[in-house]
Amino acid sequence: MILSGHNLSIGYRDRVVGSHLDISLRPGEVLALLGPNGGGKTTLLKTLLGLLPPKGGEVQLGGRPLTSYTARERARHIAYVPQSHAATFAFDVETIVLMGRTAHGTLFSRPSPADRVIAARMLERFGIAHLAGRPYTNISGGERQLTLLARALAQEPQFVVLDEPTASLDFGNQGRVMQEIRTLGASGHGVLFTTHDPNHAMRAADRAFLLRQGVRIADGEVRNVLNRAQLEALYSAKLAVFQDRDSGESVFLPG
Repeated sequence: MILSGHNLSIGYRDRVVGSHLDISLRPGEVLALLGPNGGGKTTLLKTLLGLLPPKGGEVQLGGRPLTSYTARERARHIAYVPQSHAATFAFDVETIVLMGRTAHGTLFSRPSPADRVIAARMLERFGIAHLAGRPYTNISGGERQLTLLARALAQEPQFVVLDEPTASLDFGNQGRVMQEIRTLGASGHGVLFTTHDPNHAMRAADRAFLLRQGVRIADGEVRNVLNRAQLEALYSAKLAVFQDRDSGESVFLPG
């Protein structure tokens, strides 16, 4: 099964944000989407998820139009972790994670024992089991982000789409999430994530897609795409490039 967009035009009712975009994600592959603020990254993600209709072209899942799937069917295949999440109701953390299981039941059905086992496993996986009984409104932004990651994996999806997954995390938890992304890819999930940090893409991704003002700048293997010339064109900024002595990989810093 492949998640793909073909000749996509993306945007909103009153404007087009990007056009002529072809993008695909296969199981077992990690794809990083990079670009400056306002370049269309989140709009592209929401179009691939079916949250925004394409203004042109088509999104397909498994060779079928995404629109041919019900919302519940899509949720069984694709999980979404947004960049931010406004906490309105004081559900506890375990309940938030259990919400990921509604893709496999009904919205009003009680969680089964199997659902609770899966939720507990996800809480342990992200090191937040001790928060299970805490109100979601009373935990930190970083802890909320880890909770949303746990909820997404509780869906048991084929594809995981993450918008700026490390934006609210401290340095240590950024490393944990990047390692988790790599683990997801190695276990057969297709993972698409946005980031402003090319070092995160270099560490965690197989491929990179560079998007500026709705135009694809480059798309390919990270080591071919992530170089000084491409990134300076993408961000309109000078970069300094260093080599990691242990891995030999490039490390990018603002110049």
